[in-house]
Amino acid sequence: MCESCGCALPGHAAAAQTRATPEAAGVASAALDVLESLLDSNNREAAHNREHFDAHGVLAINLMSSPGSGKTSLLEATIDAVGQRWRIAVIEGDLETENDARRIRARGVPAVQITTGSACHLDAQMIHHALHDLALDQIDVLFIENVGNLVCPASFDLGQHHNVTLLSVTEGDDKPAKYPVMFRKADLVLLTKLDLLDVLDDFRPEVATAHLRALANPAPVFCLSARRTGSLTAWIDWLDQQVLRQRTRMQRAAPAAAGGV
Repeated sequence: MCESCGCALPGHAAAAQTRATPEAAGVASAALDVLESLLDSNNREAAHNREHFDAHGVLAINLMSSPGSGKTSLLEATIDAVGQRWRIAVIEGDLETENDARRIRARGVPAVQITTGSACHLDAQMIHHALHDLALDQIDVLFIENVGNLVCPASFDLGQHHNVTLLSVTEGDDKPAKYPVMFRKADLVLLTKLDLLDVLDDFRPEVATAHLRALANPAPVFCLSARRTGSLTAWIDWLDQQVLRQRTRMQRAAPAAAGGV
């Protein structure tokens, strides 16, 4: 339970009750007011972060998933595939340890570890503080590896340009239906650990995709495995397109900003 996102507030449980008593409804209403205030403050900080990213031409991508879906392994494989043409940096979010940041640094990529303690997500202020340890002028793509959690991270804007949600084939193809908020926020869904489909018969990519479409989300869905570099092609192509679009957008915005001075 996380104090910073409000899921530990007494009214959080009351708000979820099918039949709330008047007393519980009052507590729930107060809790919702607190949550709205938290989100408003976070959104202002997120907009500030996004301004920083845009000013420096950085594409920021927020990776979200449950623990163990392969986010860090995907980053390692991505760095190996494109590290020569992009300048990459990573912000890692975990409750404890610097294990993932060390894995990224071992590949020669700057990584800032955020240890949240008991917080079940990253927020915009955490990202803002982490940016002080990064040279944004020397970064093309910033990956933010959020805390492993399919609930709370979806509610907090970090200033990113895109949300990428990972779903491992070991988790079950019904996760988009069970965790709709996370998957509605996804700009891209990656079905990871594709190599395990050879030994699993209870995960069907087409079913996971159908659940995503039932949420009215047209986001692309790619199947891949960090262990099979050939399966990364669609993911790398998508990243290439987003980098080019970000650069084009910033180039178009520059004359307009200059004209307004």
